Order: sequence, then structure tokens, then C-alpha cells
Amino acid sequence: MTGWLGPQEWQAVALSLKVSSLATLVSLPLGLLVAYALARWRFPGRQLLNGIVHLPLILPPVVTGYLLLLSMGTQGPVGSLLKEAGIIFAFRWTGAALAAGTMAFPLMVRAIRLSIEAVDPKLEQAALTLGAPRPLVFATVTLPLILPGIIAGAILAFAKAMGEFGATITFVSNIPGQTQTLPSAIYSFLQIPGQEGAALKLVCISVAIAMTALLASEVLAQRIAKRVAGR
Repeated sequence: MTGWLGPQEWQAVALSLKVSSLATLVSLPLGLLVAYALARWRFPGRQLLNGIVHLPLILPPVVTGYLLLLSMGTQGPVGSLLKEAGIIFAFRWTGAALAAGTMAFPLMVRAIRLSIEAVDPKLEQAALTLGAPRPLVFATVTLPLILPGIIAGAILAFAKAMGEFGATITFVSNIPGQTQTLPSAIYSFLQIPGQEGAALKLVCISVAIAMTALLASEVLAQRIAKRVAGR
């Protein structure tokens, strides 16, 4: 691949994979918690939480990126505190992961939430009646049944993070080798006459990665579903 791609293209591919993987892994525990809360718990502000979670799907990505810059930038209320601790997101690759994870989070939560809602609460209630503590019930009853949904949510989040452009370029700019992801690199090449070939290469790689991820998620989900069903 290194012979087919130039150094800048290869850097964009590697950075996109790193950003998307980090965004997915870090957001997965929180996504599982939020999905479970929305599916099973009843509490004041539940609908507000649901709205906030899905807000990035409705807002223009550039607006989300700008809000991240205002809050998580070095001059923002949260970013300034993190800067004192030596943590900076703005114009760093970690900021690209934060932006991509923010945009992908609603898709992850929705997929996991639907899988939780598909589980009959009576199964969990039966285990609780037998004296099992709630964490054990979740680990031994709920979690195996929702694993396909978790995998689907993680893959959707990964694919969304790979393709995120608006929020990322607004929050961390488009710096080759530092914050330039695949979509940003494609955009840059399309602005330069004669670089359409380089852009097309990255488009093909983006499609290949997305299709591979989706196919892998289908295979894993089917295998887990068969194992859970005891077949």
C-alpha cells in the first residue's frame, strides 16, 4: 500500500484508523451506560438526555465542531482546565478523535438501545427474583443477549468516525501528518488541480474500509447470536 500511496495519503489513512479506533473504544463504555439508562431507567430529565445524545445528528457538523472548539479549546471553560493538567484537544489528533466520537455517539447509543429494548425484561426480573445481584444479572443475562447490538453500534460508530469531516476540520483544522484524516485529505486533494487521482485512491480506501467493517460486524453478530441461541 505504501507504494500505491504517497506519504501524505498514507499518513491520512493511518491517522484516520487511529482516530476512529480511539473514538470507538473510548465512547463504547459510556454509550453502553447511556443506552441502558434510556432503555431501562425512568428518571427526571430522561427525554432531555435523549435529546442531547441525538443532537449531533440534527445539528450541522460544523456547528458541533464549533461548540467543541468553544468548550474544549484552550480558551474554553473545560479546555482551559484541561490545559492546566497538560491535556489539549484543539488542533491535536486526540481532538479529532473527540470530534469524531461526538458525531458517532448517537448511532452507537441507538443501536445498543434497540438491542436492550429487544430483551424481555422478565428474563432479568427472573434472575433478580432468584437472588442474583443486578450487576451479575447484567453480565450473565443481558450482556450476552445484546452483544450483537453492541458490535453493530461499535461498527457504526467506527464507520461514522472514519467519514467525519465537518466537526473534525472545525475543531482541529486540516494539518497534514497531525490532524488530516481521510475526508480532510480528500477535500485537500480536490482543491488542487491534477490531484484528482490521489483523491480517488483515498475514496476507494474509504469505501473498502467501510465495507470490510460492515461485513465483519455482520459475521460477528451472526456468530454471537447463534452461540447465545445454543445452536
